[in-house]
Parts: sequence; structure tokens; C-alpha cells
Amino acid sequence: MAPSVAIIGAGFGGLCMAIRLQRAGIDSYTVFEKAGDLGGTWRDNSYPGAGCDIPSHLYSYSFEKYASWTRRYPAQPEILGYLEHCADKYDVRRKIRFGTEVTRATFDGTRWQVTTADGTEPFDVVVMSVGQLNRPRLPDIPGMSDFEGVSFHSARWNHDHDLTGRRVAVIGNGSSAAQLIPTLAERAAHLDVFQRTPNWVIPKPDATFGPLTKLAFHYVPGLQRAYREWIYRYAETTLYPALARGWSGGLLKKRALDHLRAQVPDPALRAKLTPGYPPGCKRVVIDSAFYPALTRPNVDVVTDRIVRIQPKGVETTEGLREADTIVYATGFRSTEFLAPMEVTGLGGQSLAERWSGGAEAYLGISVPGFPNLFLLYGPNTNLGHNSIIYMIECQVNHVMACLREVAGRGPIEVRPEVMAAWNRQLDAAMARMVWGDGCQSWYKTAEGRVTNNWPGPTTLYRRLTAKPPGPAYRAIGRVASSVSRTD
Repeated sequence: MAPSVAIIGAGFGGLCMAIRLQRAGIDSYTVFEKAGDLGGTWRDNSYPGAGCDIPSHLYSYSFEKYASWTRRYPAQPEILGYLEHCADKYDVRRKIRFGTEVTRATFDGTRWQVTTADGTEPFDVVVMSVGQLNRPRLPDIPGMSDFEGVSFHSARWNHDHDLTGRRVAVIGNGSSAAQLIPTLAERAAHLDVFQRTPNWVIPKPDATFGPLTKLAFHYVPGLQRAYREWIYRYAETTLYPALARGWSGGLLKKRALDHLRAQVPDPALRAKLTPGYPPGCKRVVIDSAFYPALTRPNVDVVTDRIVRIQPKGVETTEGLREADTIVYATGFRSTEFLAPMEVTGLGGQSLAERWSGGAEAYLGISVPGFPNLFLLYGPNTNLGHNSIIYMIECQVNHVMACLREVAGRGPIEVRPEVMAAWNRQLDAAMARMVWGDGCQSWYKTAEGRVTNNWPGPTTLYRRLTAKPPGPAYRAIGRVASSVSRTD
């Protein structure tokens, strides 16, 4: 009998885990999804212009290539449609409990007790796949509750509120803001974009795939695989070195500056939009419509410090900027992994307390003292140069190997000395990366520790996660007896 597995979350990670179990002939799993539908971040982020900055043929599962992509860079509805297609094709939707939020997971010495509003159920294994970008972060600005207009976070878009002819304030200028601002600039009577720190922006070489191209992807043997491999290799050999202070960093900066000069003719506005830190220290924005939107006569880029939100608008150090709508494009609580879920391991140890100085996990997957708990898209697995779907598949491969260990040895936990060695390796690698160069970003805790990003090439991560997990883990007892090796 295979171990029972609780999968928390039905986004890319949770669906990948469910599909792999299904393909291995393991049906003893349940997917818990707090929302009413699957999709994770691609369900939640439905703002105008929402899309991906990774090419579609790479931002997809390697085992489910998709010849029907309509664009080189997919928009949110198409990504959500792809996930729905995968869930239906592999028959995992029937295993998802929608509208069921897990509030607590407690290891009782042999099994995990998983608690929802419906009660508590035992599972041998828990796989957390809630992601890093699932909890919107609202800024701490005085007076937000006093605003008399309509306000919302970009990840909780108010589709009932018509922005046509409105005076709109967008607070934030990262990737989400860059995607939604062009549409807002066209609809609003006036748009204020409140910018604390400018971002590096490079053009998005987007294009549509015509009928002949899609037919070729569908029928020409190996074409999709070759195209995907080309995109992947370009990211590894050209984009990654820029983040590791390598040979391509100067080229990335030149490309961004050339893009800025080409699209923003006004030198004063260009100065506002020119960052003072190296490209890659914060996530690079990939967009070709953002800068032109900022040059429209009805758009102002406001760099004055925000003092408070007033009933009629946004007050800065230079006075009141009137608005009837405020959009908070202020990102996510990305360093608060798994919150607000309560996770308790051996000896009553709280995972939140263990991570009080910053989240950490071996391979971003396992934590000492928390047997049979595995994380997908966990600490230090985010990327600034390639597809997170690739990383998730590596993690799922590792978890499948760990399940075989569980079948033979009982509950397992990563060895503390392995975790300590892993942290030393991470620290050494992190020192080489551009993320530490004095900028604030969602990659870091308030203390400046980078807990989100992977500091190496994805080829290295694949090799590390592909190693047999046995030596890195120790057994603490026994649970279920067998896991198929034909997965």
C-alpha cells in the first residue's frame, strides 16, 4: 500500500505533483485547494495585461508540450487554460477538494494530521505547494482606510469597477504594474504612477504564432523540443551570467539603457526611470509597452515620498494628488513561506518559529525536524533568469524518490548536518550574485537575507535534486510499504 499524500495547493506545483503520482499508479493522494478553482497565481492575478515574462514553450511542463500556444509570451487566460487542460488530461481534477483551506498540519510522531474547516485527517506525507507569490502585500501607509474611492490590490482585481474616465493612482512599478499600466493609461482620464525605486526594463520580443507555426509545432517531430531547448539554453548561458556578475551583465545593462532611450525621449522622465543599482538586483521587468504608457500626456510618474492616503487621493511631500481609484501593485509577502498555515513538527516545533530569522530548506524542499514534509517552490528556489516550472519538476522528481525511501524506511527527515552544509554552500554562492548589491527587493527579508532565489544555474539544481536522497535523510519510524518505481 502506497503512502497517503496531502498536496496543499493546486497551482503549477500541486498539479505537477498530482500528475506524477497519478502516472506512477498512486491514487492515495488528496489535493487541498482553498479557492474555488485551480490555477494558483494564474487564477488570482487576472488584472488587465497579466501575463508571463518566460516564453510559453518553456513555461510549461516538459511532459506536456503544448502546440496550441498563440503567443511567444503567454497571457494569463492562456496559462490558466493550459493548467486546466493538464488537470483534465491526467484526470487529477477529481482529486482536488476545492474551497478547502488547510489551516494546520501537525506531525504526531508517525503521521501528519491535516486540519481544515471540515476536520482533521491523517496523511503519511504532506507536500506544500502554495508558492511564494500567493499572499498580496499591502503597503503600510497611514490613512488607507480613510480613502473614499475604490482601492484594491492588483492580485485581487475589481472587475466590477470601470476605470474609464477615472483619476487613477497606481502605487508600485514592478512587473505587475508594468503589465497593467498600459491598459489603465488608455482608459483613465489621468493616471499617477507612484514610484519609489525605478526598475530595469528590457523589451519583450513578443509575437503571435500563426496557423502554420502551430501546425509545425504539432506535426514536425522534435520541433517543440528543440525550440524549448534553445530558449532554455539561452537563459542559462546568457541571462544567468548577468545575475552572477559575469560577462553578460554589461550587455544586459546596455540593452536596458538602449530600450529606455529609444522609448522615453524626455530626459527628465528618463532620469526618473534610470535605476542606480545593477540590473538583476531586483527582478528585471520585461515589457515593451510600459515606457510608452508613461510618456502619455495623461500619465505622471510621481517620485515624491507618499505621506498618507487622504479621503480624496494620495498625499505626498509635495501635496495632494487627487484620485478616485487606487491600485496597489505592491507585490506579495514573499518571504513569509507557508503563512498563515500553522506547521508543527517533531517535539512540537513550530516551522514559523524555526524560520523566524528567514526560511531555509535543504534543496528548498526539506527541513530537519519535519519528517515527510516536502516543499515545492520553497526557500531559495525562485529564479531571475529561467522557468520556475523547470525547478518544480526537479523538486517533484526528488519528492518521488523520497517517497520510495519512505516506503522502505518509514518517515524520514533531512539530516541536520546536511542542512548546515547546504546553508554554507548557499551562502558562498549567494555572495557571487548581484542580488546583494544594496537594493530592496522581494527576494530579501527585512534584514537583507535572500531567502527566495536560487544562486546557481538550473542545470546544477537538476543534478543536485537527481541524486539518490537516501544518504541525506534519516529514518525515524515506519509508515506505508511500497511506492512504484515506474513513475
